Amino acid sequence: MTVREIEVRPRIGVVVFPGACDDRDALQALELLGAEAVAIWHQEAALPDLAAVVLPGGFSYGDYLRCGAIARFSPAMQAVAEFAAAGGLVLGICNGFQVLCEAGLLPGILRPNTSLSFVCRDVPLVVERADTVFTSRCESGQRITVPVKHGEGCWFAESDDLSELAQAGQIVLRYAAGENPNGAIGDVAAVINETGNVFGLMPHPEHAVDSLLGSTDGSLILGSLVDAARERSEALV
Repeated sequence: MTVREIEVRPRIGVVVFPGACDDRDALQALELLGAEAVAIWHQEAALPDLAAVVLPGGFSYGDYLRCGAIARFSPAMQAVAEFAAAGGLVLGICNGFQVLCEAGLLPGILRPNTSLSFVCRDVPLVVERADTVFTSRCESGQRITVPVKHGEGCWFAESDDLSELAQAGQIVLRYAAGENPNGAIGDVAAVINETGNVFGLMPHPEHAVDSLLGSTDGSLILGSLVDAARERSEALV
């Protein structure tokens, strides 16, 4: 291994909130895919030198208000917002997706599943866009399988807003026809911001990076992030 190969192992931070339960899974998955994963406690007011940030799944602050509504006020989230505003790559998974929506970094809101029941199972997804930095390892129209586990995963936006987001290419993943686990409008499973550097999805890619878990399709998402983070790191060398 050359010195340069060691230098381009991108540093990706994973913000840890009280009640988070998938932060270690995210850290392990990112390491497996070639990143140097760093845990960031939610009270940190400044981020270390990072190529990307991940907000993991879990139940930040126990979801005592609305999912993500309290976590969005954590000191680290101000730093994440500034990081994103400067063009930094930010990925939110499940509860992390909810936090990004609550913080206004992504469009829409997350509501309780229409079944009013917690859902935990593998779901098939369809890749709407493969030209984002978070889906570069995918192919447009590709069907992938990634697990979900949530009680408030129903993404919602007004119909006019949904149409505008679709036209702008901000809908990146949808649940396959007939497989929507939460009632999300338009079968939306993942959205991206206008500038393409903040991405949120309800399914858990960190739980689908090892064949022992039944699917490695999650590596297509997280691996794409690692690739983009590496390119960002190389540009700064």
